[in-house]
Amino acid sequence: MSLATQNTNRLINEKSPYLLQHAHYPVDWYPWGQEAFDKARQEDKPIFLSVGYSTCHWCHVMERESFESEDVAEVLNKHFVPIKVDREERPDVDQIYMSVCQALTCSGGWPLTIMMTPDQRPFFAGTYFPKKASYGRPGLIEILEQIAQLWKSECHRLLEVGDQLTRHLQREATSSPGRLPPDILDKAYRLLERNYDATYGGFGAAPKFPTPHNLMFLLRYYQKTKQQKAVTMVEETLDAMHRGSIYDHIGFGFARYSVDRKWLVPHFEKMLYDNALLALAFLETYQVTGNPRFGRVAREISTYVLRDMTSPEGGFYSAEDADSEGVEGKFYVWQPQEVIDILGRVDGELFCRYYDITPGGNFEGSSIPNLIGQNPLQFAEELGISLEDLVEGLEKCRVRLFEEREKRIHPYKDDKILTSWNGLMIAAMARGARVFRSERYREAAERAAAFIFHKLRRPDGRLLARYRAGEAAYPAYLDDYAFLVWGLLELYEATFDPGYLEKAAGLTEDMIELFLDREHGGFFFYGKDSEQLISRPKEIYDGAIPSGNSVAAVNLFRLARLTGKTRFEELAHQQLKSFARELERYPAGYSFFMMAAYLFQEPPLEIVLSGKREDPDLRQMIHTVQRAFLPNAVMMVRYEGTDVDKLAEWLPLTKDKIPVEGKATAYICKNFACREPVTDSGQLQAALAK
Repeated sequence: MSLATQNTNRLINEKSPYLLQHAHYPVDWYPWGQEAFDKARQEDKPIFLSVGYSTCHWCHVMERESFESEDVAEVLNKHFVPIKVDREERPDVDQIYMSVCQALTCSGGWPLTIMMTPDQRPFFAGTYFPKKASYGRPGLIEILEQIAQLWKSECHRLLEVGDQLTRHLQREATSSPGRLPPDILDKAYRLLERNYDATYGGFGAAPKFPTPHNLMFLLRYYQKTKQQKAVTMVEETLDAMHRGSIYDHIGFGFARYSVDRKWLVPHFEKMLYDNALLALAFLETYQVTGNPRFGRVAREISTYVLRDMTSPEGGFYSAEDADSEGVEGKFYVWQPQEVIDILGRVDGELFCRYYDITPGGNFEGSSIPNLIGQNPLQFAEELGISLEDLVEGLEKCRVRLFEEREKRIHPYKDDKILTSWNGLMIAAMARGARVFRSERYREAAERAAAFIFHKLRRPDGRLLARYRAGEAAYPAYLDDYAFLVWGLLELYEATFDPGYLEKAAGLTEDMIELFLDREHGGFFFYGKDSEQLISRPKEIYDGAIPSGNSVAAVNLFRLARLTGKTRFEELAHQQLKSFARELERYPAGYSFFMMAAYLFQEPPLEIVLSGKREDPDLRQMIHTVQRAFLPNAVMMVRYEGTDVDKLAEWLPLTKDKIPVEGKATAYICKNFACREPVTDSGQLQAALAK
């Protein structure tokens, strides 16, 4: 019997996959909660807080090295009260203590290691620590023993550090009001341009993260200024990421990030939020450029999500691990002979040449398929075949390799369903439904939204953050509300069901009530009805995912223009004022917030289509608008036979928009002035291009 099966701690009663991974180790873990804090106070012990998530590679490494170890457990259990937190369930806890780590060490990441007083005041922070000193890092046992000794002999010093850090956190939670300069979008663009990797795409040096909201901002900047380099940076980055091994060329979907500048070697975990945001970036780039390659990748991402990341009930799962069988990337790599055995000599060697699968490999002796430096047309010419025949043949080979790969032991799947990340994927699926006229994507988005409203809402209407194994828990955070509203707004413009708009407006009202800082503006990360921690942060940095404040600002502008409710417009303006000074310091770090600034600066475009539901001319008009990239637009449809007065309650612009001479009609208003209605799709397309 292994050590891991001889022990059971309090985590055994949790639903989090990450906490359950630690439920049978010798460390006497507690979940975050009053029981742990009371024990620490009663026994006068510091708290050892470890924060991670189930698909985190270095969390697994620290788990195997230290938390399975009896000697580490002995020190932790004797001198500390150990607490485990799943950052995806408790992003409020993670956000507060990650900011401590960044303040103390100028870096962050997971696993996050914090030591703090029984009243949750931190005095030590770091990330991964080996069991014994190595990699230039001190050993965990050594650190624990030193802190335990200090707690006994010089506790006052640690308490003083804890007080200072807590005051720092509370100061950081305040916002800096002001006014955004008129050239804020230009400044954000110039910073991104300066940081752009013109050789391999993306921004900055290794490790490289996708940051799709940077690309989405650049598309809007291009729309506003016609600065060609803005869209070129987007195209080159998406193309480079797709060519690299950060993209799964066999089964589709993107990994978390690339450890190198070329996008070759990924950190193999796949996250729902990355794939949602990247699907949106590829979709928007397809809308702007018309290049079918970008549309194809967006479809492939959706194929991956619907196949591997969708629950039978309709919600979307959170992530897939980097490791399988305890080895990072094992599921995804190939040897040439393995490919040849599956495909045969001729097809196998061709596939290996095309996808860089070599005897020496490109990752620890094996190969991750990639297309870096590959020229499909030139490759086809060398073979003496057409590009179409090459693509068709490679696709048949890919399908066979995928079928064989499915027989391997899969990476662990984190099957919890998070409201926030589902909101992002609902937005992506709904946008895909619009662009591709896809009933499948529309149904997926609607099923996920229905799942959230059925399973992740309390009877009093309060949104909850996490669902797993039949249990919904944790009062939802700002991100949950903002991201879900985003998804619902996209769903409205995919279906024109005003019920989605009504839900989006209702959730926004709840968000205002629960999270708004009525004194300084902006929205707090957790609600006034949630557990009150040592600080109440307001996040605006658009990191791996956009901040809730950024998305809320964009939502408020869109809702105001759809519903005509001035309160939403005023709050959107207040968002920009509340964080103006932070935004002005480095606007490229707030690229999603810059999309709200874009909506503030760009004249609004309102489009109302009117006609019979079954009229093919109306359907063509709808598709003409939906496939166009119109980031400053809101679109409404008034079908004949609907209750006009009821529809106008939510969409006042539809009230007097009737078909002209019984024909499907488009009404376009820009910058608060309406043009003559048009009754022809060609005229509509021309009008949208002006």
